[in-house]
Amino acid sequence: MNVLGIIPARGGSKGIPRKNIKILNGKPLMSYTVQSALESQLLSRVILSTDDPEIMAVGSDLGIEVPFERPSELAADNSPTLAVLLHAIEYFASREVFFDAVCILQLTSPFRRKGIIDEAIQLMMDQDSDSVISVLPVPHEFNPHWVFEPNNQGYLKIATGEEKIIPRRQELPASYYRDGGLYLTKTQVLTSQRSLYGSKVGYVLGDESTHVNLDTMADWAQAEDMASKLFPST
Repeated sequence: MNVLGIIPARGGSKGIPRKNIKILNGKPLMSYTVQSALESQLLSRVILSTDDPEIMAVGSDLGIEVPFERPSELAADNSPTLAVLLHAIEYFASREVFFDAVCILQLTSPFRRKGIIDEAIQLMMDQDSDSVISVLPVPHEFNPHWVFEPNNQGYLKIATGEEKIIPRRQELPASYYRDGGLYLTKTQVLTSQRSLYGSKVGYVLGDESTHVNLDTMADWAQAEDMASKLFPST
């Protein structure tokens, strides 16, 4: 399977200014994701997609390919991820380079379990999934079978539509949420269905102990603490 790894990194960042190249435990934030990508044995090619010349320079210094500068209209706060991926696919297709799938590696989830990228690609090949995403378990108190929504009469109903609530934690089915670290999607699903998921969604488990989603300075402080423990010699 020919898989394109894409690291999206636009220049604008409001919650954490210049987040993507901000120094985290002695290294640019981008370096953690780049290292994971370059360690993969099953990614055919890894590129950086950015609109920012400084980010492009940092990416190049880290050894990542920067084949183009992303158009500014695809680097706004509300620019959809799908459009960014389609731009990259079309760029390579115009040069007669084609990929079976695309793997998005977001910089906001910098610490990935070793080997998880190749695990996801192998799972896609084994299952013939439309997509594979990295997930973490939902804490039992937030399990959808224990979540309520108000109905039209102002009473609560179970969010899953069931009539009776599951009484015991041990009887709850497993449920998961996206951890943001990895999205792997077949190119045909992206281009034909205009979807990151398709109908057959596989999953790989991330690592709860190293999960962080960088959106605020409080998240950054959490990541600094994690990085100092994960990479004490940095």
